[in-house]
Amino acid sequence: MPTTLTLKNIPDAVYERLKAAAEKHRRSMNSEAIVCLEAVLVPTTVTPGERLARAREMRSALFPKKFSAHDIDALKREGRS
Repeated sequence: MPTTLTLKNIPDAVYERLKAAAEKHRRSMNSEAIVCLEAVLVPTTVTPGERLARAREMRSALFPKKFSAHDIDALKREGRS
């Protein structure tokens, strides 16, 4: 069951940054505070292999075509005269 926590004496600068982050992410300040606490206190452990697999997935989604060294050189020179 969730627990309620009341924070007192929050420094003005911290409050303003939390408020700005909540607005940026379209969250309430309460939800933003929970996300921030979870990010620091309950980090997810990602193995190097998982990180590499994710990077490869992202790369293949962004660049479905494989570029050869020749293609890359041609693209670099394109538009240069």
